[in-house]
Amino acid sequence: MPSDTGYRGPTACNAAGITYRQLDYWARTGLVEPTVRGATGSGTQRLYSFRDILILKVIKRLLDAGISLQQIRIAVSHLRERGTDDLTRVTLMSDGASVYECTSNDEVIDLLQGGQGVFDIAIGGVWREIEGSLAELPSERAEADLEPQAGDELAARRAARQTG
Repeated sequence: MPSDTGYRGPTACNAAGITYRQLDYWARTGLVEPTVRGATGSGTQRLYSFRDILILKVIKRLLDAGISLQQIRIAVSHLRERGTDDLTRVTLMSDGASVYECTSNDEVIDLLQGGQGVFDIAIGGVWREIEGSLAELPSERAEADLEPQAGDELAARRAARQTG
């Protein structure tokens, strides 16, 4: 997918299973900011990348499991530092208080044997789930909103006034 292709907020919410209110709050507080295009003023649309939506879905799963937003911020910060390809091989596990990253079966087994692991999120599985959801939802290119659409008289007037 081209790097300038993204999904509007309602589409991201639909794919991640969150409310628009959550999405807006997380964007304003910096938890997950849209990487394709941020809001630049009244009436502009944020565009979220596939990776952004993947992280939104992981956050939703962690919240559903009772993880604190503080721990989620730490986990998301860690995920941001990793390459996109690496995420498909990551399993996040938690004991309900902390989040652990496991990249091999041995790490998962060690965590479970220590009695720490309560639940896990296999990011590769979430990745495939998001791919399936987004295949049926509309996407757009970042520069698409910069030019007035045919038949959009108000946008044409704004553009004429700005260049005028």
